[in-house]
Amino acid sequence: MTALLFDFNGTLSDDEGVQCAIFRELFAEQGRPLSEQEYFDELAGRSDPEIVERWLGSGHPAAAEVLERRVQLFRERAGDGSTVPPHVREAVLRAAGRSRLAIVSGAARAEVDTVLRATGLDVFEVIVTAEDVTRGKPDPEGYLLALLRLRLQAADAVAIEDSPPGIEAANAAGVRCVAVLGTVPRERLGQADEIVPRLDAGLVDRLLTR
Repeated sequence: MTALLFDFNGTLSDDEGVQCAIFRELFAEQGRPLSEQEYFDELAGRSDPEIVERWLGSGHPAAAEVLERRVQLFRERAGDGSTVPPHVREAVLRAAGRSRLAIVSGAARAEVDTVLRATGLDVFEVIVTAEDVTRGKPDPEGYLLALLRLRLQAADAVAIEDSPPGIEAANAAGVRCVAVLGTVPRERLGQADEIVPRLDAGLVDRLLTR
């Protein structure tokens, strides 16, 4: 195996609860309340711009403001790196130097960079975020761009995801996908090639010795 392609929110950063709370606050301010169940059933795993568009509607006048405020709130609440569990940090550092590493995320680049710096995980060769694509997950654009920047074929990589849109994106790009539990129930991850309890050093060792 040549490359590991990681989702960010919910996979590297155990922050879907934080994300949900932020979006609920911001959408309530716009008069479009969002329940926790609605977030996890309909929105989790999608890019930030797509979440805002799907919930507030296309062309909403406050869309840019909501996205900017969302990044600010995320950096305030998770920018210290506390959402990255020790076993995930260990897994990434175990993979560094043994595999080419990339992030494929629908989050803003600013929040990804903030968390990576705070946790000492500035080890990714390629980082694809919402600003780099025109279509977020489940569209495969982000994965295809990461492969292009790595100059690799889909068969040379494994994606690690936590949600149905991410799995669908990896599948559409032809990339084998391992899903980690935690964001949605196991039964919603059935399109992945494999489902594992968590991202840890044991998983990385197993993937890199195949």
